[in-house]
Amino acid sequence: MLHADKRPQCQLTILETSDLHGNFLPIHYANNKPNQVGIATIASLIAAERAAAQNVVVIDNGDLIQGTPLAYHHAKLNRQPVNPMVLALNYAGFDAGVVGNHEFNYGLDTLRKAVGESAFPWLCANIVDEKSGEPFLGKPYLVRELPEGVRVGVLGLTTPYIPNWEEPKNIAGLRFIDAVEAAHQWVRVLKEEEQADVIVVSYHGGFERDLATGEPTEPLTGENQGYRLCMEVPGIDVLLTGHQHRSLAGIEVNGVLIVQPGVAGAVLGKVSLTLTQEAGKWHVASKSSELLSVQDVEADAKLVEMVSPYESAAQVWLDQPIGKLSGDMLVKDPMQTRLRDNALIEFINKVQMELSGARISNTALFDNISPGFPSDITMRDIVSNYIYPNTLKVIRISGADIRSALEQSAGYFELSPDGEVGISASFREPKPQHYNYDMWEGITYTLNITRPLGSRVVELLYDGVPIDPDGEFDVVMNNYRAAGGGNYAMFQDKPVVKDIPTDVAELLAGYIMERGTIEATVNGNWKVIWE
Repeated sequence: MLHADKRPQCQLTILETSDLHGNFLPIHYANNKPNQVGIATIASLIAAERAAAQNVVVIDNGDLIQGTPLAYHHAKLNRQPVNPMVLALNYAGFDAGVVGNHEFNYGLDTLRKAVGESAFPWLCANIVDEKSGEPFLGKPYLVRELPEGVRVGVLGLTTPYIPNWEEPKNIAGLRFIDAVEAAHQWVRVLKEEEQADVIVVSYHGGFERDLATGEPTEPLTGENQGYRLCMEVPGIDVLLTGHQHRSLAGIEVNGVLIVQPGVAGAVLGKVSLTLTQEAGKWHVASKSSELLSVQDVEADAKLVEMVSPYESAAQVWLDQPIGKLSGDMLVKDPMQTRLRDNALIEFINKVQMELSGARISNTALFDNISPGFPSDITMRDIVSNYIYPNTLKVIRISGADIRSALEQSAGYFELSPDGEVGISASFREPKPQHYNYDMWEGITYTLNITRPLGSRVVELLYDGVPIDPDGEFDVVMNNYRAAGGGNYAMFQDKPVVKDIPTDVAELLAGYIMERGTIEATVNGNWKVIWE
């Protein structure tokens, strides 16, 4: 195509999914009601974009194979067929995928199985084999040459913070390199050796700073390095991001166009580039990004049919009865559940304590759609409430560590000018972090959220007496928290007294099945006050 001034011109569309988290069909698994999400619907959008444009590159930015009962059932109970999410991406004609942190949750064998079943390469430049130093999946980048001769380079990067969350056995033999360091190396390779005209970095990570001011928005741990990639690595035209579950488009940072398409496939990220040729060299003349919603879009009927055997098996498993409940464990108001001791959280903590032998436990209400348990409990109820494939660890910490952790959790709350309790910005932005507010059993405590941050723990007792700051306590918690995940640095590198490698969802189900009937109890060992 020729531009008005006779210079050759080329149009390129880049489509991005990220953080699909096992969402295939547009449903809520808690109740099977419609939900406007999922790759089956995104596939319809991709097909429409391909029909409207000549040059389309489609990238998945990670956290693909974990997150729904469908994904869990495949990974744990129905491993033989092709991974259903890979099946969908193959069908939709994805050009590449990028490794996300949750890709490791089911272990390297499950990840490598998914990679081997993919009709596209998985890209990751900064996770390398410990011995050889080579990218562990062998593919740091992809180069796609368009009919017009434009060379498009796509570099894959993953947040290197994964060892702070993941089970060591799931990442054995791997080394995690700083994403900015790796980008410097590989962008240069794409420019100089591959002669790429367009550089796209697909980074499973987000932004650690305000995009307008550059001010830090979170602790600068290295988990999210998107701002640094834009500011410090020359030559990047487009940065595809994820991990934070934010919806971002239409923004440039230091001349780098960015996009982030939320979570679960509610939107599709779209980048539009116009390139012109001067003196035999292609240049990006203009670029824009937007988010395409799946609202009112029909799911691809062929994909729905293809996943039907997986879905039917998962639904049978979900409706499997496992036991009965005496009392009330429903979550009627998530905020109230986090303000006063309640039966659901107490039950999970007590199971963790009983199975681990620890006398102290913590856990969280992971999101605001957790329904709690009805009187007849099924597997659907278990996985609707305990949504992550966490395992348990017992770590030995000090009384001071317990107080520090409670202060971190107390930061979840803020009071409005009229005294209404709300969620603080630090737990609300850039994405809701309900899963980082813990509730404890085995200690007695009170949080006064009228007090300044860092001094909200106004009561903290163990066995009825004030907790000894220098005392040692064995506490059971999920592996994510035990590694310091969620800004709980006080738990990092603490002695592991016991490791329970079974998924917590399986532990809860087994506990209920063994007893037949469980009772809802509330001992009132903790509360939040604001008066």
